[in-house]
Amino acid sequence: MTQDKLWNSNYCKVMAANFALFFAFYVLTPLLPLYLSEHFGATKDVIGLVLSGYTITALLFRPFSGFIVDSFSRKKVLMVCFAAFAIFFAGYLAASTLLLFTIVRTLHGGPFGALTVANSTVAIDVLPSSRRTEGIGYYGLSNNLAMAIAPTVGIFLYKWTNSFELLFWVALIVAFAGWLTDATVKLNLKSQTSNLQPQLPSLHPSPITLHLSWDRFFLIRGWLLGVNMVAFGFCFGVLSNYLAIYGKEVMGITGGTGTYFMLCSIGLILSRLQGGKTLRKGLLTHNAGTGMLISLVGYTLFILIPSPIGYYGSALLIGLGNGHMWPAFQNMTINVASNSQRGTANSTILVSWDIGMGLGILLGGVISELINYSAAFWTVVLVNALGVALFFLYTKSFFLKRNLNQAVH
Repeated sequence: MTQDKLWNSNYCKVMAANFALFFAFYVLTPLLPLYLSEHFGATKDVIGLVLSGYTITALLFRPFSGFIVDSFSRKKVLMVCFAAFAIFFAGYLAASTLLLFTIVRTLHGGPFGALTVANSTVAIDVLPSSRRTEGIGYYGLSNNLAMAIAPTVGIFLYKWTNSFELLFWVALIVAFAGWLTDATVKLNLKSQTSNLQPQLPSLHPSPITLHLSWDRFFLIRGWLLGVNMVAFGFCFGVLSNYLAIYGKEVMGITGGTGTYFMLCSIGLILSRLQGGKTLRKGLLTHNAGTGMLISLVGYTLFILIPSPIGYYGSALLIGLGNGHMWPAFQNMTINVASNSQRGTANSTILVSWDIGMGLGILLGGVISELINYSAAFWTVVLVNALGVALFFLYTKSFFLKRNLNQAVH
């Protein structure tokens, strides 16, 4: 019996476009604080305020994005969102004051939030149903590769040219290259028809499906999966935002943040390659459980062994763990949703992660201020352990009871 082709041309194009999307985002990320400081003279608190607007807007747009993606032509929604995302990079070039830059940066989060939902949903649509679980896992490789490569490229270009303007042009050109790539993707009824509900095409739903309800913005059938993801997002929110200052103040490690995230990305990539076999077999709960346990060991190692070994070793483990856990949770959320709610399922898992990240940034700062950074990272270990316990005690059975695809478990 021949197996359906996973790496079809449309899937490869969507992955390439996703790489371009995240490359354009990450090539600027490590240098924007420096740009705001040097170009506008912004202070640290103002820099944090300016950059946080992007995340907040993305979070606000994602629930509505799921509804729009499920209710209208996905290809048209994808192209509009990608075009808007690319055009906003030109806004950075045009912003002559800090206020204008803040407005552009904050508004830019909207198309980014919508685009990540639209592109990942189209990726699901172009996958053969028999390879969908595996394909979603590999799809994340494009994010991980961009996260590993783009910051290094951005820093190299800046050191070479000392020009922020060049970086904005690079982001703009790469984003439009992604838009052009997605423009060649062909969506048809067959590629978007679920093996669970073949009578419900998701590309052009009937107008009668455009009713408004909470379940069109947040997948109520998967609420506990979302709660679980909030816990894991919290942990990564604390880590990603307070890693550099903790490493400097507690371990005396300066300039190691780039290496840390490079190792984390390597772990993510290795986990996607390693976990492909189990995803192919539909072992979602196995992958999720394995990933969260590896992450728990990584977070514990980080705080328990305050040395370069614990510091860099935790990066690889957390990357491995998150790389196993994320596609498993995304697949589980999609498999408790109907065929016409794939966009809502995608936005639900992304929103849950964003909420967790936001809480981690906020509470991590409060705990660090009231006690110290070590206390904040011990809180991470506690929250991660609670997330693991929640999964094995409740979330796993919650998913299995609501699972609409018996080929996965």
